[in-house]
Amino acid sequence: MTAVVSAPIAQSTSRLRPNEIWRIVRLHAVNPSVFFGVPWIILGAAWIVSIVIAMIIGGAGAPEADIREGMRYSWAVLSPQWYLIVVGVQAVAYTFSFALGFGATRRDFWLGTAVMFLFVSIEMAAAIATLVQLEQLTGGWGVGASMFDSLWYGQHGWLVDFYATFALQLLVLFIGAAITTVYMRWRIRGMLILTLSGIVLVLGLIALATFTESWPQIFGWLGSIGIVGIFSLVLGLAAVFALAGFLVIRRATPR
Repeated sequence: MTAVVSAPIAQSTSRLRPNEIWRIVRLHAVNPSVFFGVPWIILGAAWIVSIVIAMIIGGAGAPEADIREGMRYSWAVLSPQWYLIVVGVQAVAYTFSFALGFGATRRDFWLGTAVMFLFVSIEMAAAIATLVQLEQLTGGWGVGASMFDSLWYGQHGWLVDFYATFALQLLVLFIGAAITTVYMRWRIRGMLILTLSGIVLVLGLIALATFTESWPQIFGWLGSIGIVGIFSLVLGLAAVFALAGFLVIRRATPR
């Protein structure tokens, strides 16, 4: 007789669950105005204020070229960024417990949240880069306003404007999300330690650069790598916050 021994077949389950990740994206999109409405309300309000200011200055007889040059430093184009930090906070604080209650893993939740952040960043980056071009083509919307064509925008073309906005959006969203994971893992004690550590780190770096007289070298190096290089650093920092948030949320306790 010949004995046939059947070895058990090992089954491997993929740790990546696209359907569950997409379900988290849909969960975030239940109230789309949080991600896609309010930021544009803020930006639209800033645009209206900029137009009114340009019209007032123009009505006083200032040359259009001077109006546009003066408004290049208004920072109005960045007005939604502070709100987007809050969006990053809400994306974790308001949906984490709910998602786990419906069977999502922490990995599913974080990857789904990251996908939603990517959608928001791509949408805003494409729109703002396009608005920069429109503002230039219309001569500042016909009144010499320079809201989108300001700061580093409008100097290196659509792709660079898109890349810079995309990197900045991801950074602020992941900062908010990562900070919230610290609270959900260690509560107030963790937030106090994080805040104090951040203050000490920033002051320490400033002191180091000051006492070693390194500021000219730092600014020179930043100037040498250009806008793309600077925002590549911003994108790398966003990745650091994304990874840190994922590592912390793996042991976070739902409220």
